[in-house]
Order: sequence, then structure tokens, then C-alpha cells
Amino acid sequence: MRKQSPKSQPNKQEPGRPRDPEVERRILTVALQHLITQGFARMSIDAIAAEAGVSKPTIYRRWEGKADLATAALCELRFAEPALKGTTAKERLTALLRNFRTSLFRPHGMALIGTVLAEEEHTPDLLRLFRERLVEPRRAMVREILKQAHHAGEIRSDADLEPAISMLIGSFYAAYLAGGPPEPHWPERTVELIFTGLQNHSR
Repeated sequence: MRKQSPKSQPNKQEPGRPRDPEVERRILTVALQHLITQGFARMSIDAIAAEAGVSKPTIYRRWEGKADLATAALCELRFAEPALKGTTAKERLTALLRNFRTSLFRPHGMALIGTVLAEEEHTPDLLRLFRERLVEPRRAMVREILKQAHHAGEIRSDADLEPAISMLIGSFYAAYLAGGPPEPHWPERTVELIFTGLQNHSR
């Protein structure tokens, strides 16, 4: 697997010149574009290498194969998101869901997820890596905010956090399937609704 930076696991060091981060950025940019325009099944390491101006060994020294490269390219979208702002749990959750909305509903955002799901039977590693690198980190961020709110007494001690996490994130998918990208204030409305069910009314 690609092993460099917190976006994936660190690569073992090899002798020679240090790797050029610009080369990696260029490969990931090309890979993401091929994933968008051609889908995973027709995405080709040969074509990506040619367009990025590198050799196939250059790619395989960094990523094990198509699934590894594709999910690394998708990670670039998440790590381009702005830092969370806000002092309260509700403010931070709202900021996180705004970021999620922007990433998910950028051009081809939902189509990319569809591409990953379509390959579940043929390339199970693709969905596994997608869950490890994109889905779980997003859920972990929501989980941490809710845990902090729990410790601060803002939400009930018996609140079930995992369904709340799924509702906060899953509401976007449900809204999109029902009628397209939800309106701009969807993050605020969703956080308010879920938090109302979780909050400690004795405070």
C-alpha cells in the first residue's frame, strides 16, 4: 500500500533519492480524473502512468495496485477540506457536515461512491480500503465530537452514539436519493434534529 503521510500507512524507506511529492500529487490527480471519467473497472495503470509522465514502476513503488491508488486519490478530496471551526459540539458537527456536503456533492461525488459500491463483488479490496480510508475516519470525527459532548454533560449518559453517527452522515445519502443534493442549510437542520434527541434535558 501507499505508505506515506497520515492519509495511509507509511512506506518502508528505500535507498536512493527522496520521493518527489509533486510526482505523487500529479499521479493522484490523474488517477482521480480517470476514476471519475472511466470508472474503476476501466481505469488503467498504464494510461495513468502515461498521462502523469511516469513509469508503471514509479506507481507500483507507491501503491500496490488499482484499488490502493484509487482510494488514495479519493482521500485527496477529504484532506482538502478546511479545518473544523466552532467551540460547541453542535457548531463543530455542523462544520463537519458542511465539509462532508461540499465533498459529497461536488461534481461526480456521488458517482464515485457508486463506482466503489459497484465493484464490491469483483474487487472487494476497493470497498474495504474505501471504508478504512474515508468512511471510518469521517465517522471517527463525528464520534469524537459526540464523546466530548457526552463527557461535558451536553448529551444523555445513555445516548446511543453509533446510530446517531449513521443518521448524521446517512441523511445526506438519503436526501440525495430522494431528490438530489439537499439544500445549503441541511447540516444545521440535521445537527439540530439529532442533537435534540441526544441532549441532556436536565442541564
